[in-house]
Amino acid sequence: MKPDNVLLLPGWQNSGEDHWQSRWERLHGYRRVEQHDWMHPLRGDWSARLEEVVVDAGGPVVLVAHSLGCILTAWWAAHSKNAHRVRGALLVAPGDVEHPDIAPLLPGWAPIARQPLPFPAVLVGSRNDPYCSFERVQGLGRDWGARFVDAGALGHINAESGLGDWSEGLAWLQSLLLQAPGPAA
Repeated sequence: MKPDNVLLLPGWQNSGEDHWQSRWERLHGYRRVEQHDWMHPLRGDWSARLEEVVVDAGGPVVLVAHSLGCILTAWWAAHSKNAHRVRGALLVAPGDVEHPDIAPLLPGWAPIARQPLPFPAVLVGSRNDPYCSFERVQGLGRDWGARFVDAGALGHINAESGLGDWSEGLAWLQSLLLQAPGPAA
């Protein structure tokens, strides 16, 4: 798989310089899906942008989503006619946009699409994520048909978690690529 066909889907407010997604972009040449408005995300706009990037990719893609990017992935997969182009997805620390404290900050993102994803997925959850309870992230994993990975107590699994290049996450991505249908990465 070409590195630029590994699509990074950051969450609300984008992924900063020290976030593992930004590090992977620099180290491995993965491609960030740039959104029009990181601060006031609109589900329809973000879905349309993801659709455009997947269609223009020139081959199968792998999605690497964090936080709101996970919620985007599930919504997009439920509505796109191009989800068959996705070989797999690594979903990390989804934000619970249905939670009463979070929903007002991200209007229009609820409800969360809860159908099984049409491609293999690994969902990595943290036991002390302030944006999604551990029980909730496990439930999303079951609903999406994703293999669930308990990452322990890593907060929101972002730059503040002190992960650096996050070699463990990269290993889960590589494992997913080896198990996903299609040519080897």
